[in-house]
Amino acid sequence: MATEENPYMDFTSRLKLFISKHPELITTTLSNIFTMRLIGNKTHGDLAEIAIAEFINQYMYDFRSLHVGKDLYRAKSREEDITITNEITKAQFPVSLKAYGDGPLQLSTDKNTLMYPRLLKEGDDVIQGKKRIEAIFDDPAFSVFSQINVLPLIYDEKRQRCNILVFDYEAARSQTTKITRADKGSGRKHPVFRFYDVNDEYICEVRYGDATANALQRGLWTHTRNALKHFDSVTGGWVDYSHNLVLVKLFSHALVSSSAGHESALIEVKKDIDRLKKSNSL
Repeated sequence: MATEENPYMDFTSRLKLFISKHPELITTTLSNIFTMRLIGNKTHGDLAEIAIAEFINQYMYDFRSLHVGKDLYRAKSREEDITITNEITKAQFPVSLKAYGDGPLQLSTDKNTLMYPRLLKEGDDVIQGKKRIEAIFDDPAFSVFSQINVLPLIYDEKRQRCNILVFDYEAARSQTTKITRADKGSGRKHPVFRFYDVNDEYICEVRYGDATANALQRGLWTHTRNALKHFDSVTGGWVDYSHNLVLVKLFSHALVSSSAGHESALIEVKKDIDRLKKSNSL
C-alpha cells in the first residue's frame, strides 16, 4: 500500500495509475527500449535507465527524475540508477532499474556479505518459528529487505512483451514461515537459503556469500514466474512491444553526424513528444 512513509510505493502506485490511463506512452517507450537489443544484448539495460528517467520527466508532472550514471557506481552507498523527487512532498528516493528476462531476478546485491552469514549463524538447514524469522528480518544484516526500490522491466523476448513488476517486500516478510538451505541442484556450486510461505510456495532467496562466490551474484534474488503473487504489475500485466527499426537507423546516423545535426533532430523529437502529450491530454 502506498503511504507517505514510503515515497517509492507512492510513486509506483501513481505510475501504475498513469500507465492505465495512457498505455500508448509506455508501449512506445518499451518498444524503443527493447529495440536496443537489436544493437547489443546489454545495450537495452543501460538505455532503459535513461528512458524511464525521461519518461518520468516528460509525462509525470508531479515527479522529477535524475539519471545517476555508471561513473558514480563505486561511490554510491546504495543501489540506484535514477533518483526521483516528488515535487509535491519533496521526498527524494533512489530507484534501481533492472531489465531481466522472465525468470531469476536479483533484487539487491549484498556488497558487505551480511545476509548469507547471518543465515548461516542459525546453524540449521531449516529455519522455522515466528520469533526466529522475525529476528532475522529485524537484524541489521537484513535492513536492505525493507529498502528495495527496484523497478524491474521483465521481458519475454520470444513473444516481444514486457511486464514492469514491483516486489512486495512487506508481504514477503510477513508471509515467510520457513527458510531452507539448498546445497545442490541446477548445477549449483554454492548453497542458497530459500524463503517459503505457509503453503510451501517460493518467495525469494539469499544466494551464496563466501569468498569463492561471484560478488555480483550475491544478495537477494527471486523468480518472477515462481513468485509472481509477490509482485505488483505496474503495467497491469504484459505489454506487447514491437521493434522500431527507424530508431536503429537514427542511432547509426547520429553516431557519424555532428552535434549540429543532433540539435536539429532533437527539435523534431521534442515536437513529437509535445504531440504525444496533446493526444493524451497531458
